[in-house]
Amino acid sequence: MRIDMHTHAFHHRVAARAVEQLNRGLSLHCEASGSLQDLILEEEGCGMDRFAVLCCAAEPEQVRAVNNFAFSLRKTDERIIPFGTVHPGGSDWAEELDRLAVHGIGGIKLHPDYQGFSMADPGLCALLEACEGRFCVLFHVGSPASPRTAPSSPQALLKLAQNFPRVDIIAAHLGGYHMWQHVAEVFAGVRCPHLWFDTSSTTAYLDEKTLQGLLRLLPFDHCFFGSDWPIFHLDQELERLQGKGGLGRTQLEALLQQAAPLLQNYYSL
Repeated sequence: MRIDMHTHAFHHRVAARAVEQLNRGLSLHCEASGSLQDLILEEEGCGMDRFAVLCCAAEPEQVRAVNNFAFSLRKTDERIIPFGTVHPGGSDWAEELDRLAVHGIGGIKLHPDYQGFSMADPGLCALLEACEGRFCVLFHVGSPASPRTAPSSPQALLKLAQNFPRVDIIAAHLGGYHMWQHVAEVFAGVRCPHLWFDTSSTTAYLDEKTLQGLLRLLPFDHCFFGSDWPIFHLDQELERLQGKGGLGRTQLEALLQQAAPLLQNYYSL
């Protein structure tokens, strides 16, 4: 089962505005429209069987509405794997986890930089404990800031993975967006059975040597394909993984299929 582990999409009525906000707020230039229907067409065109749409709320008061959108995704297309969200700073995250479970959602997206909390925040511990056996947790990790002061970093990620060995954690961006040298330092010789990585927003920024080095350094059987659509188009990401990443067809196919066994623990696929 071929899976794109990392996408974002919006209702067609708000997609243009949402993409504009992404571009402005994160200094990006999204290559695609952000419309859910356009995402579906691209995933079909690239032969994906399933694709995760990640939902995230910047503020606690936005969580319920964002998760309502995640619920609607399940009714839109059975190939969509919706990830909901909670906010560690909110008072009702436990109730929201229950609501996600009732609606058949088995994954949550947390973005320390966007949501304004630190991976070292003690308040995160209770939330992760509540996810044990119920939800896999996909973390955004990294930024251009210093790893010592940034809300998320490879070192902080490793500490969470070690402290919560019964939580399946997926680290976006091969473990550290714009912190890839730090990823190499932190994860050399390290293997955590319940820690996974996706390739989103890496191939466009890394040179051939660094990308291939990371794909060798990290446990490849714990790496998943993620396009980060609409920031990048799927076909370009796949081409760069074969070109810059040096992946042959067999390796690329493995990357596309390795998320399925994990997600089947949390979703009916």
